[in-house]
Amino acid sequence: MRGGLAAVLAGAVMGPVLQLQQRELWAWWVYAGMAAASLVAASIFRRHRAAAFLVIPLAFAVTGWRACAYQSHALDPALEGRDIEVTGIVAAMPQRNELGVRFRLEVEHATDKLPPLLQLGWYDGAADPRPGERWLLTARLKAPHGNLNPHGFDYELWLWEQGVQATGYVREARRVGATWRHPVEQARHAVRDAIFERVADRRVAGILAGLVVGDQAAIERADWDVFRATGVAHLMSISGLHITMFAWAAAALVTWAWRRSARLCLALPAQHAALLAGTGLAAAYALFSGWGIPAQRTVWMLATVALLRLGGRAWPWPMMWLLVCAVVVTLDPWALMQAGFWLSFVAVGVLFASGTGHEGSRAMRLVREQLVVTAALSPLSLLLFGQVSVVGLAANLFAIPWVTLVITPLAMAGVLIAPAWDAAALAVQALASALQWLAAWPAATLSVPAAPLWAGIAGVVGGAMLAMRLPPALRALGLPLMLPVALWQPVRPPAGEFELLAADVGQGNAVIVRTATSTLVYDAGPRYSAESDAGHRVIVPLLRAFGERVDQLVLSHRDTDHTGGAAAILAMQPAAALLSSIEPGHELQQLRPATRCEAGQRWRRDGVTFEFLHPRAEDYAETPRPNALSCVLRISNGRASALLAGDIEKAQELRLAPTLQPADLLLVPHHGSKTSSSEPFLDAVRPAVALVQAGYRNRFGHPAPPVLARYDERGIAVVGSAQCGAARWRSQQPGEISCERAVAQRYWHHKVP
Repeated sequence: MRGGLAAVLAGAVMGPVLQLQQRELWAWWVYAGMAAASLVAASIFRRHRAAAFLVIPLAFAVTGWRACAYQSHALDPALEGRDIEVTGIVAAMPQRNELGVRFRLEVEHATDKLPPLLQLGWYDGAADPRPGERWLLTARLKAPHGNLNPHGFDYELWLWEQGVQATGYVREARRVGATWRHPVEQARHAVRDAIFERVADRRVAGILAGLVVGDQAAIERADWDVFRATGVAHLMSISGLHITMFAWAAAALVTWAWRRSARLCLALPAQHAALLAGTGLAAAYALFSGWGIPAQRTVWMLATVALLRLGGRAWPWPMMWLLVCAVVVTLDPWALMQAGFWLSFVAVGVLFASGTGHEGSRAMRLVREQLVVTAALSPLSLLLFGQVSVVGLAANLFAIPWVTLVITPLAMAGVLIAPAWDAAALAVQALASALQWLAAWPAATLSVPAAPLWAGIAGVVGGAMLAMRLPPALRALGLPLMLPVALWQPVRPPAGEFELLAADVGQGNAVIVRTATSTLVYDAGPRYSAESDAGHRVIVPLLRAFGERVDQLVLSHRDTDHTGGAAAILAMQPAAALLSSIEPGHELQQLRPATRCEAGQRWRRDGVTFEFLHPRAEDYAETPRPNALSCVLRISNGRASALLAGDIEKAQELRLAPTLQPADLLLVPHHGSKTSSSEPFLDAVRPAVALVQAGYRNRFGHPAPPVLARYDERGIAVVGSAQCGAARWRSQQPGEISCERAVAQRYWHHKVP
């Protein structure tokens, strides 16, 4: 019986695992037929052991049918870029930055058929939408579209999980009135405002807002960097630990109070009352904190365990762990694609398997549990994030009790007694000082290149073996299993060859050039906001995933869509030389003095020649527009070549054309603007492939239709980052480009028309 149940639970997990690998969805009726066939087969063979495995196709079909039902509400592509009148309710607590405010709108009425939930930006400093308010607005919408890079954050999957099927911005708006809808979001908004009014230090206030109402966007990027470096980032958002500790505290309080009444104990045992109260209050806390995916997952886990205990079921831990996993996956199959899912379930499973928490003092149990979790999760963290905190064990030993027993209770008490926020702020400042000291250690974090899945699985198994109570000889076998993920090195181009990875950064340029032993980065992508840029979000994670040591960072010119991420790259790569046409007083000169790029500069690495073709030395004296000073870089090994043209315009192209040699790959000048890609220039370069780095439906209209027509007339294949995602080109195959949207395609990814 137990074996059959285990097969059913495993099938409930394996079915969604397989379905999430689909590149395209089938028709809904295919999934419906598959589910029906599975149920019929199960009823026929119900007495056979193999019947339990029919849960796999059933769970696969149900997940696919749910995806089809969700996708049926997608935005009609014909509505993209049009002005649409919408009446709706602000459905969640808005997020504000220096550009304006972003918020979720629950659609009530619209001039056209729209998805039920929109995410909108309103670039007006005076705009102040609040949860529960009804607004009549004019918006321009587009399908959910994000940057797609190897080992990068999948923004489109995140929006899918949030239920958002269209994004856009507000052009005109009028507040119609207030409603009683979304009362929890109204309360969260009021509490967040109260925290910022009470706590003068906005950085500390942001951390408190993150802990009380789950507003992670309120925490500044510099603080997140410290939290990640010290391995305590999981404590600074409403995570499973917070929800579990809240449930434990609520259960302990109810148990104490319940046992004071004989009548209550006769009506319901104190243990049962504690289970119900702890789970219920934890659910309320998760709801107030924003009902994020990690919080939801923890509530379902607690509810499942509580129901088992209320029913008097004493299951062995592997069965209970598998049941909880199956429940969570059934409710939210797409949680399987989140790092937090695997971190939490692996941590819980290893703690169960290692038998921690049954002997010794409470302090010793905490130390042992943290050692076990660190040993088991370090390989998984290396696989998922490419880095692990070396000081994380020490940081968590004092941060976990400090945050869960001091900061969080004080922060929550401030909702009722505002002065408690003052005490919580002092506690946050004390913690921040300690964490900053640890983060400043020279080897606070260990970064390794991204390893393949098999290496990560082997590392997790090895870490679990080290943590479990096994004979020493078996434990020792865990060490070699952890080596592949820790020592993995990606394959580099052979000597005499080179490759380019054009990162998907939206509206901007960023290209990583690799030879056998060296790495050059050409441009650093755009700045998205004061707290976000392409360097921090895209380029640095890519460099870390490939284990790169950058020799040169070339910034073609000063425009922020080319230099926005430079500071993050320079901070990560202290040995990288900076070459650019930026002026001497530019702020980046304070971080790393730049060498001017000038025509004629040439160097050779691993049999590959790099040469600047523009600008000339005398061009700097003319003080032209920044675009005219773009550093044009030619890369060649004698058999294949690439030309990276920055934002040069027609005047510079015409001057360069007579001296240019053909190139296999061209980075399209100025993102495909009408000011560039002149006919003489294209006739001189004659590329086989032209790569356009431009944002999806960007406000400049890049690449311009007349420019695309000129490429088409010459038979030049044009590949756009909006359609391709990150693009990889190799000198061994100069006529081909590998697109991340093709390699990593999943059905939730946007199919660009």
